[in-house]
Amino acid sequence: MGSSMTTAAPAIIPSFPSTNPLVHGEAFVQDDKRRYGREIYRLLAGCDPADADIESEHDFDRHVIASIVAVSAMEQGKLADRAGLSPVDLIGLVAQLFPAAAFDATWLSLVGASAAPEDDEIAMVRDLLLSQRSTDGDVGRWLAAMVARRALEPNHLWEDLGLRERSELSRLLMRHFGPLASRNTKNMRWKRFFYRMLCEDDGFVMCTTPVCTQCNDFELCFGDESGESRMAERRRQVALQEAAADAVLTGEGSAVPC
Repeated sequence: MGSSMTTAAPAIIPSFPSTNPLVHGEAFVQDDKRRYGREIYRLLAGCDPADADIESEHDFDRHVIASIVAVSAMEQGKLADRAGLSPVDLIGLVAQLFPAAAFDATWLSLVGASAAPEDDEIAMVRDLLLSQRSTDGDVGRWLAAMVARRALEPNHLWEDLGLRERSELSRLLMRHFGPLASRNTKNMRWKRFFYRMLCEDDGFVMCTTPVCTQCNDFELCFGDESGESRMAERRRQVALQEAAADAVLTGEGSAVPC
C-alpha cells in the first residue's frame, strides 16, 4: 500500500500568531495554536494528521514524531525545549525524517540556539526508556527524550504527544521500548507506570495497598484514557464552522441565532 506520508511538498513554516496569550484573548490564541499545530504537522508529514497512513513502521515513526513536534509548537517557549530535544537534535531529526520540508529563519528562532538545563525528572524517565530499548538508531533515542519531556505535561500522555488515540502510544512504546512496555500487564496509565518502574528499580514501594482493586487511587492508575486529541478537536471545530457557513450561503441556515 502506498504511503501518504512520504511526499511532503517543500513549504515554509507559518508565523506563530503571538507568544502572549493576552494579546488577542485566550480563546483566540488557543484557536490559533491548534491551527498552527496542524500546519506544522502538514508541513512535516505532507498530510493532515487525521489522514496519516501508519501501516508501515517507518511511516508510523514519522507520524509520531511529527505529532510531538506539532503539539510542542502549540505551546509557549522554544520548540526544542518543549519537544525534549537539543536544538541540534531537533534540526537533525527534521533533516533525517522530513527532508522534503523546507524552513525559513522562523524555524531557527523557534528552535533556539542552546539547550535548556536538564531536568532531573525528565532525565530519569528518559534513562529508563533508553535502558529498555528494542530498536537501534536515532529514532528510539530521540523518542526516549521526547516522551520523557512530554510526560511532564498535565494531560494523558498520548494527548501531550499529539497522538490521535491511546493505542498509538501503546504501539510506540511496544515498538521502541518493548521490554519496558511489556511489563505493563495490567494496562496501567503510562505515566503512572513509568514512575512505578522507577520506584521499583530504586527499591521503593509505590503503593501500600497489596491489591490494586482495593486501592482508593485505582482510577488514577487505571482510569479511562480515551478522548479526542487536541488537533482532532481543532479539525472538528473547523468542519463545523465550514458547514455552518455553507448552510448560510445556500439559504439552509440563518446567520442570526434563533
